Amino acid sequence: MKVRFAEKQTKVQIRWGGNDDPNDVLTVGAIYKVANREVHSWHTKIRLVGIEGVFNDVTFEPVE
Repeated sequence: MKVRFAEKQTKVQIRWGGNDDPNDVLTVGAIYKVANREVHSWHTKIRLVGIEGVFNDVTFEPVE
């Protein structure tokens, strides 16, 4: 599965669930391959191939 980082995340989106800050690591509009998805009751965390950290999936869009 691939995703596009659609927009920078707010501090609230980052803190929700104790996620890492993607804003300085990822490029808006860039496409990344998902290594792992962790679905929770109120949010989903994703890990990306070759990128350290776990991110809130709220500002990512799926890419076919």
